[in-house]
Amino acid sequence: MTGFLSWDKKTDAVLLIREADTIASALRDTLAEATPAERPGLRRALALAEAAAAVPEAALRAGWVRTRLAAVEFTEDIASIAALKALRQAEPRLSLLAATQLQKDAVAHPA
Repeated sequence: MTGFLSWDKKTDAVLLIREADTIASALRDTLAEATPAERPGLRRALALAEAAAAVPEAALRAGWVRTRLAAVEFTEDIASIAALKALRQAEPRLSLLAATQLQKDAVAHPA
């Protein structure tokens, strides 16, 4: 999940909000009190939450860029100027600087 630090103008900052650590912590607490029948499912859920928490932020931003480009049906080269333009059309609040950095993340972390 992401958010922009400014709502009324272009912004260079995109805030990445991660909940995986909080979810993993809650699952650990629940696992400690779980019945034997509940434990396998909770262990699997905990493993998934820990895996999600381990994904680097740049990779999460890259996935977000791909999602936004897919939303505007962009299918060309993600490293292109056209991709940068499509990203800024998908998210008009992004400044050129922010969009360029997000595009770099997407190029560096292929799907």
